[in-house]
Amino acid sequence: MQASILIVIAAFLTSILSGIFGMAGGLVLMGVLAWLLPVTTALALHGTIQFASNLWRALLHRRHIVWPVLLWFGAGAAAAVSFFSLVLFAPTKFYVFLGLGLMPVLVWLPERWLPLDAANRWHALGGGFLSTGIALISGVSGPVTDMLFINTRLGRHQIVATKAVMQAMGHASKILVYGAVLLGAAAQAAIPLSATAIAIVASMAGIMIGGVILDRISDAHFRTARRWLVTLTGATFLFQALRIALG
Repeated sequence: MQASILIVIAAFLTSILSGIFGMAGGLVLMGVLAWLLPVTTALALHGTIQFASNLWRALLHRRHIVWPVLLWFGAGAAAAVSFFSLVLFAPTKFYVFLGLGLMPVLVWLPERWLPLDAANRWHALGGGFLSTGIALISGVSGPVTDMLFINTRLGRHQIVATKAVMQAMGHASKILVYGAVLLGAAAQAAIPLSATAIAIVASMAGIMIGGVILDRISDAHFRTARRWLVTLTGATFLFQALRIALG
């Protein structure tokens, strides 16, 4: 019961972050779930909540979605799901926290090193494969997907809206691979389906609040704030990974 309450609260608060920045919320939520639940259950639950959250965010900002980008990204995501369905890999808390901790490094890479543009079909295709693959291992791939927008001319609303659909694809892949775990007795004892449904509704409410705040900030503040936010979050999870590695 206590875990369910914490998860609902976390879903609400982290969705506000996602609604504002299009990232960071998923990182924090995955860390909370991995702390409270077994890894595969955490991955499946995170995929379910975040799929609904990102789909809702996409609907709210649907007029800003850049659809041509999503065709190639989706093809890469489908290829990643096909590949990982053939590979035997058992995620652990260490890998989850390590992935969450190291991903923020990507936001500090000099832009000239990776001049990626989501409008380039090959960049979108490769980004779809890579980000979805990482999502299946660590649960989150926001900073990886964000790299596709380094060299783009899209505004903050277009980035948030288009990335919401991209992220929904990644979370759908986790549901396909790990979703059956949520129906097991162990997962139901930890968090029943009713609590999952409440967490989904809470995440949708958080997205709406975040969207209101997004309208009130500038593009410059948007880019600067999210870089520092995701870095501080990553440092916290990297510390947790080191604690696990050291026993």
